[in-house]
Amino acid sequence: MTDARDTPADLWKATLLADTATVGEAIRNLEDSQQQIVLVLATDGSLAGTITDGDIRRGLLRGFDLSSSIGGLIHRNPLVVPPDLDLEFAIRIMQANDIRQIPVVNDQRMVVGLHTMKMKHAPALKPNVMVIMAGGQGKRLRPYTENCPKPMLLVAGKPMLEHIIERAISENFRRFIISTHYLGHMIEEYFGDGSRFDVDICYLREEAPLGTAGALGLMDPRPELPILVTNGDVLCDISYGDLLDFHNRHKAMATMAVRIHEWQHPFGVVNIDGVDIVGFEEKPISRSHINAGVYVLMPEALDEMVAGDYCDMPTLFALLQDKGARTIAYPMHEPWLDVGRADDLVHARANLEAAKSQ
Repeated sequence: MTDARDTPADLWKATLLADTATVGEAIRNLEDSQQQIVLVLATDGSLAGTITDGDIRRGLLRGFDLSSSIGGLIHRNPLVVPPDLDLEFAIRIMQANDIRQIPVVNDQRMVVGLHTMKMKHAPALKPNVMVIMAGGQGKRLRPYTENCPKPMLLVAGKPMLEHIIERAISENFRRFIISTHYLGHMIEEYFGDGSRFDVDICYLREEAPLGTAGALGLMDPRPELPILVTNGDVLCDISYGDLLDFHNRHKAMATMAVRIHEWQHPFGVVNIDGVDIVGFEEKPISRSHINAGVYVLMPEALDEMVAGDYCDMPTLFALLQDKGARTIAYPMHEPWLDVGRADDLVHARANLEAAKSQ
């Protein structure tokens, strides 16, 4: 997993990708460049089109997989600017068209640069509250959690909870609420009021386990802006800011980050109609979207909750759907790990230690 950070001015070169590439290669390109756009080149080296982070996510929802060709995702006629156009004018074009990147091409349509909204100025602080659910007992992680709350288990020398907070800080979130229950005093003693991290941290103390959403019913006063929520045992490279923007653009009541999970059947499958065999599938692969444990909720979503009552996040989404509220999925392709079992913890430690050594 990677750290969120500003990228050098010439890193646009890492966005270049041949039009014969696969979706998996496009995702790796996005992760390496951190520019949220792929500049797709034709065989003669000219710009064939672009693929944005959003195009990838929509493609995943439409059934594309990692081995699919990127051909069906390419935006063939993107806005471009010439090399002699100054940055401020390019930024105005991006603002007018509600885009975040614009390729710079010469008369032969060869890419010579990339303007992004990141070049305008340092991003403003995010006023939204981030709630981190950290009250679980971590029973599946025993004996590691016998004397330590699960979010405080060390990964690459830091508690998982600290990795989550640091990633949010890198995107200019500064207001945090941590829900606690099991060994919650250890979390409060470590993070305090957040001053040593230059952020504000306060706590929702669960007298009994309230599930993955129940602690939200304890919020008083209720935030006025959309609430970012994450489980305290999820390590991922998601952009919390992009998730929040996605939620706002779609005017949703609740947004759930989801990932594609693939499972290969260990046996050959026989398809039958009555007693007649109608086909065979040799160890077919099943694909489904799974809950990634990161969400955005409008403050009004909390109307469905009763303070002190147990509630899981899928239950809250179902209650909102029953009332006709819009609930949407944000498809993730970034590295992600739910540290729920001992082998997940070993995997997380190995991954982050490897990333530190690079």
